Amino acid sequence: MQVAIHAGAAFTDEGRVLASLTKNASTLAANGVTVFGPRRYRRVFKPAFDKFEAASNDLNSQQNPDETLPVGANTPRVLYSCGSFVGETVSALKEGHLYPLAGRRMAFLEQNFRDHQIELFMGLRNPGSFIPKLLMSLPEQERADAIRNTDLSCLSWIGMIEDIRDLAPGVQITLWGNEDTPFIWGDIIRALGDLSEDTPLVDEHDLLLSLLDETGQKEVLELSHQDAEPSEASLHENMARIFENHAKPGEIEEELDLPGWSIEVVDAFTELYEQDLERLGSIPGVRVLKP
Repeated sequence: MQVAIHAGAAFTDEGRVLASLTKNASTLAANGVTVFGPRRYRRVFKPAFDKFEAASNDLNSQQNPDETLPVGANTPRVLYSCGSFVGETVSALKEGHLYPLAGRRMAFLEQNFRDHQIELFMGLRNPGSFIPKLLMSLPEQERADAIRNTDLSCLSWIGMIEDIRDLAPGVQITLWGNEDTPFIWGDIIRALGDLSEDTPLVDEHDLLLSLLDETGQKEVLELSHQDAEPSEASLHENMARIFENHAKPGEIEEELDLPGWSIEVVDAFTELYEQDLERLGSIPGVRVLKP
């Protein structure tokens, strides 16, 4: 069985992935995919992770959560979606790293699902906006401790992914930049379900439409209803052009409230983040979805 884990990251899809999977439940079921949301994580995986971490990460000491997998000929792929699989938001910035629990948790799942193929899916976000949002979501004392004990300028996604590859080398990883999601939403949902690239999806362009003015929405709908199917590259290029010309400013601009977090800081992180996405795509066992 293929076991796919959609694990956030925090402040990326904001529940839209699970909503889209639900809308496309019949298509997924027809292709042998069974989907579970955060409730299954809270009831089964979180207690298992807690026991594992309390036992000093002893891979052999815990009850096997393999019993949670559905059985039957019609479930060749099971998909769990919850942003906490690689760590709860409160623990997403500790030990000087982003999601320091990610590697150990994926090793735990690889050990306990050793007869199955584990796949991890994550949308990443520019640390220049991710870090201040994460810090401002923490209680004041924890935020102060994190800032005091962490060199924020050194934070990137590379460490988390390398940790997963080192501790759970059999886990296949699919990543994408959250900034690209309006243009590749269908690609993300198809990848999660292991669907062919020509599988039609319900409301595939809803996210992009929500960010556009009326003229842009009309252009996207006209483009998506053309009789002649454009190539994937051409479709992405046209969607990006429409977005550039018709994005609603209020939908794409974001206030970052962390004191001292300037536009210069964001620009520096942005440059490094773009380099990191290129580097991540070259790591064996890692796939990066792009427009």
